[in-house]
Amino acid sequence: MASAKTRKWADWLTCTQVLNIMVILGFMFNYMLRVNMTIAVVDMVKKNDTNTTSTSTRFDWSEAQKNDILGSFFWGYVLTELPGGRLAEIVGARRVFGGGMLLASLITVLTPAACHLNYYVVLVLRAFLGFFLGATWPAILPMAAKWIPPMERSKFIANMMASSLGAALTMPVCGFLISSIGWPSVFYVTGAVGIVWSVAWFLLVFDSPAQHPRITIEEKLEIESKIAEGSGGKSVKPSKVPWVKIFTSGPVWAIIITHGCSVFCYFTVVNQLPSYMDHVLHFNIKKNGILSSLPYLGKYAMAVIASYLADRLLKSGRLSRTTTRKAFTTFAVLTPGFLMIIQAFLGMDPVITVVVFTASLFFNGAVTAGYLSNGLDIAPNFSGTIFGMANTLSSFGGWLSTKIVAILTKDEQTFEQWRYVFWILVGTYATGALVYLLLGTGELQKWNSADEEVRVEKEMQPLRRNEKEVLA
Repeated sequence: MASAKTRKWADWLTCTQVLNIMVILGFMFNYMLRVNMTIAVVDMVKKNDTNTTSTSTRFDWSEAQKNDILGSFFWGYVLTELPGGRLAEIVGARRVFGGGMLLASLITVLTPAACHLNYYVVLVLRAFLGFFLGATWPAILPMAAKWIPPMERSKFIANMMASSLGAALTMPVCGFLISSIGWPSVFYVTGAVGIVWSVAWFLLVFDSPAQHPRITIEEKLEIESKIAEGSGGKSVKPSKVPWVKIFTSGPVWAIIITHGCSVFCYFTVVNQLPSYMDHVLHFNIKKNGILSSLPYLGKYAMAVIASYLADRLLKSGRLSRTTTRKAFTTFAVLTPGFLMIIQAFLGMDPVITVVVFTASLFFNGAVTAGYLSNGLDIAPNFSGTIFGMANTLSSFGGWLSTKIVAILTKDEQTFEQWRYVFWILVGTYATGALVYLLLGTGELQKWNSADEEVRVEKEMQPLRRNEKEVLA
């Protein structure tokens, strides 16, 4: 039972609100730990410029070695997506998300020392960084299943898009640290922030309302009753993962394929289009802090707006859960596809390209109200596993988009060559939207619960006794 002191805190800040705040900050800092190297490495490599004023040690890394350092993150990242989601379902998201962030933060603090030791030590550390952060993303859905009622989950999932805020914040902050103190400060500061957050996470966040020592009885009962009501009553979680049913489920593959298509296009827009603007249009968007931050800020803003609207529609009963998820998914995935058609025809104009570049990410933020929340609809008991499967596939998106662009533009950087890239994006966006329209659903799947198995088992018991009586 909550103490009088806890009740005073609960009058203006509930445990659910604390959870939301910690998740928002967690995903901001999660992405900060991920992208700090992409900013710092520019100042870490030796340059031919003899007029440099940098006081930090620089390393004689080739362009290939620099790219290997950036890419080594994904070596570990792809390995823990599925295990991380499943582990969170077993031991709880508190340990998986918090532990992953804490270990990644410690690795970040050790990175400057690793750079002075050996290039290969940096590769290994970055791979371990990806290994620990890879488990964090799918871990948050099992926590939502225990804390957030079904009619409010879209808004909670929008917290994951706070990673975009992390990207928008990390770029200018790291730039300031590098220019004023030196590149090692980037890793010390971001790592320290991650450690502080991790300690606060373990102090403030728990896996379920029942386990929270400071929650009021009123808040606990309200959460549990709403979740039970939204799930159609108390369901029994299966003791084993129904792998065959998951892998043969059309709704699961709708999430996996649509997520893979969406993330592939996201990586291409974020990582490759700036190169197009630089090489073809001779306009370096990365040098403009405001323009480079706008897409990330817009994506988060749309995520919040769309999720709020989706939850309002679900509560009002105007649209079914299936229709709501399909409508927002189609809007979030197909709209950027139409924008890429404009880019394919009018992409020689820098202004149009900037608008398309920004708007495509803005509209894509609505995925939080669509397929991104859908795992909690169809199988809350296995939402971490499903998201882990989807993120495993999408993790290859950044690598694949890089390879495709490299192949198509290896001979010359012209608008005609890049037009093929834009049409590939159109097709990929359209594929994701079409697959979800055909296979997606908001209906709870039978294999999410063991109730059906228990019912069948109980019905079989009298039959077995009757068989024995007949044989006797």
